[in-house]
Amino acid sequence: MRGNFPGAPKSKATIADVARTAGVSTATAGRVLGGYGYTSEKKREQVLKAAQDLGYRPNSLARSLITGKTRTLGVVAGDIQNPFYASVLRGISNVAEANGFGLLITNSDETQLKEVHSVELLAQKQVDGLIVTPSDTRKARHLHNLRTVGVPLVLIDRAVAGLMVDRVATDNIAAAEHAVRQLIAAGHRRIAIVAELVDEGSGGLDTFLARAVAGDPIETDTLYPSWQRLLGYIRAHRIEGLPVDQRLILQAGSYSALAAQAVVPRLMIASDPPTALFTTDGTMSEGAMRALTELKLSIPQDLSIICFDDLDWMSFHRPGITTVAQPRLAMGEAAARMLLERIRGEDYPPRTVLMPAELIERGSVARL
Repeated sequence: MRGNFPGAPKSKATIADVARTAGVSTATAGRVLGGYGYTSEKKREQVLKAAQDLGYRPNSLARSLITGKTRTLGVVAGDIQNPFYASVLRGISNVAEANGFGLLITNSDETQLKEVHSVELLAQKQVDGLIVTPSDTRKARHLHNLRTVGVPLVLIDRAVAGLMVDRVATDNIAAAEHAVRQLIAAGHRRIAIVAELVDEGSGGLDTFLARAVAGDPIETDTLYPSWQRLLGYIRAHRIEGLPVDQRLILQAGSYSALAAQAVVPRLMIASDPPTALFTTDGTMSEGAMRALTELKLSIPQDLSIICFDDLDWMSFHRPGITTVAQPRLAMGEAAARMLLERIRGEDYPPRTVLMPAELIERGSVARL
């Protein structure tokens, strides 16, 4: 029974209440409030005014059953603790919120098993589309299946072989090439690089180096970012006429600061150590800096350094660390806009947006 006494909870207005107040049918009120179908502008204004007067709040579940849309985007991030993903997620959220969409965010920890479970969970929640950072650029049947059944899908940071969907990424090769050429321009000739370089399935580091140094064609879209940045490092050497010394390429072998920390010392205590270091992401930078601190090496007096990814501590460090800053917020915003276009039914050919990075010069590069 509806309470009419003072202090009784106010009953929730229904679509039928709105329709009665607006003087229209329940079906017409449902179309206006659900955002589907055609209604004249006059009746639409009547319904919206009645809804406002009554304090009507839409039932999202009922609306989704009628329209088949939940106005929700699903996101599978590689590691939500990583500042890269935090900024990307903020960009996605900005666009989603501005367009009346909610977000469901999951974390894969860069493992395919968790990624598959995340995609299944989001599909069960009936999200209208997904944004995914794929953990495997070659074996991703679950993402191909989404494409097959028509679920709108946008990839961030990495591509998947044979999967023709929209993608947003940083132009990693050009950004790394530019950074390394800056070190060469400062007089450095022995430049080390520390990168994950998890075996990407095409013969390992030796084979990749032989092909890259020779200038052979390499399919770059499905390379992991660390391999793309290594390719930029190699191209910088080729352009500047410098040989590539494989001993200066430090392969961490996993996405771990501890792994990076472990590989740096053996090079720095060698008889011919590098004069500069290029790290391929924030995690590698963290590990490298820990190792340099333990070795009591000063930047840039003992070693110059440029890091890929601009993290907060890099501007607070003294001297400041020169970095390659990815447009992380813009990447998230672009991915969300592309996904919303697909949800609205736009039928463009699959698009790849490669965004330029910015080299932020601070005080970590000495001139020789």
